Amino acid sequence: MEARMPGEVEKRIVMARDVAARWVSRIARPEFRLRIFHGSGEVRNLSAMLRTFRDGKTKLAGVDPVRDFGIRDLGDATEVWSGNRTALTQLQTWFESRGFETTGVC
Repeated sequence: MEARMPGEVEKRIVMARDVAARWVSRIARPEFRLRIFHGSGEVRNLSAMLRTFRDGKTKLAGVDPVRDFGIRDLGDATEVWSGNRTALTQLQTWFESRGFETTGVC
C-alpha cells in the first residue's frame, strides 16, 4: 500500500467539492412555496383536490394548469411548492378569495 502525503488528500477533497458545486449549480432551480391553512368549510381534503388539479383532472377558475408542483399535507395546513411563481400566486389568490388564509408565495 502506498502512503499519500497530506497535501494530496486535501487537494482531492477540494477538487471533489468543486465538482459537486458545479453539478449542483447546473441542476438547481428556484423554488417557491405556499402554505394554505385549513379552516374554511368549502373544501375538505385540500391535498387530494390539489393533486387532481396537478394531474389535470380538475380545473380551478382563474388558475393556469401547473404540472410541476409538489403537495404535502401538514395536518392544519397544506404546503405547495413549484418553480413557477406566477402559478402559485394565482393559486394563492384563488384560495384567499374563498376564505382561506395563506402565508403568501415565498
